[in-house]
Amino acid sequence: MRIIVPMAGMGKRMRPHTLTVPKPLVPIAGKPIVQRLVEDIAKVCQEPIEEVAFIIGHFGQAVEQKLMEIAASVGARGTISYQEEPLGTAHAILCAQESLEGQVVVAFADTLFKADFTLDTSADGTIWVQQVEDPRPFGVVKLNERGEITDFVEKPDTFISDLAIIGIYYFKDGAYLREELQYLLDNNIKDKGEFQLTNALENMKNKGTVFVPGKISEWLDCGNKDATVYTNQRYLEYLKDEQDLVNASAKITNSIIIQPSYIGENAVINNSVVGPHVSIGKNTTVTDTVISNSIVQENTVVKSANITNSMLGSFVSFTGTPSDLSLGDYNVLKE
Repeated sequence: MRIIVPMAGMGKRMRPHTLTVPKPLVPIAGKPIVQRLVEDIAKVCQEPIEEVAFIIGHFGQAVEQKLMEIAASVGARGTISYQEEPLGTAHAILCAQESLEGQVVVAFADTLFKADFTLDTSADGTIWVQQVEDPRPFGVVKLNERGEITDFVEKPDTFISDLAIIGIYYFKDGAYLREELQYLLDNNIKDKGEFQLTNALENMKNKGTVFVPGKISEWLDCGNKDATVYTNQRYLEYLKDEQDLVNASAKITNSIIIQPSYIGENAVINNSVVGPHVSIGKNTTVTDTVISNSIVQENTVVKSANITNSMLGSFVSFTGTPSDLSLGDYNVLKE
């Protein structure tokens, strides 16, 4: 089994947090988004992962090393491919064409999910979907009476279906997928100006490939600051009964930690109230502060603040009282 992770986007809706790191490396409850995605897919597959292939822009050596560590965390080797231009989902996947062999899961790295099923690897293909109120911003699928997918429609203007494709796909034959993606590029077949994976899926279905839906219990978006803070909240709720969320090396003095909250390695909490639904990164210091429903990344200093629904990056120095913040890495802000 291979996992293919396209993540070359600039993450403009998450700025300033994506000015220094790609969006999939923003932490959720102490782990990067993409690491949680890969681990959750490995859990659903319940079989060894041979390779995790990351498709990225030129993010630098430190990012690439972190991605190799994420692959190793699920017992797989990591590989890097580059997408030089944003030409669509089909083009992005094809950038890792050498990894499109055998069974593959393709997972776009701006979404997380919770699922209570085990992947049926005997199926030709599985498309993870979730019922949504407004399907217009999404690719959607239609089902027949046997529960098989009959149509793929990209961002429908009129109602087709309310089963939105969440961006995670299983293919029994990765080489066949590669051929269909290459066909789109060779023949300049575009939808809404880009090479779309849904066009390849439609062609495969028309040739006899049977796709079935993989229905999840919760779909979590990491597309912007507010959505990411909410996803952090939900993950902390999932994890609170599975693990101790406060690292043993954290130094907590005259403070209250309201669970669920994640406190990272060597964090220092003084005279503060932290939680609920707060993630504090390693080596961060929080003093004389009340903070709830927020993400504070690594090596940051927060003093005399009242913070909620906020994201603070790494190497931030913040003193003040605002209640809704979005500060990128290396900022210094005082009131």
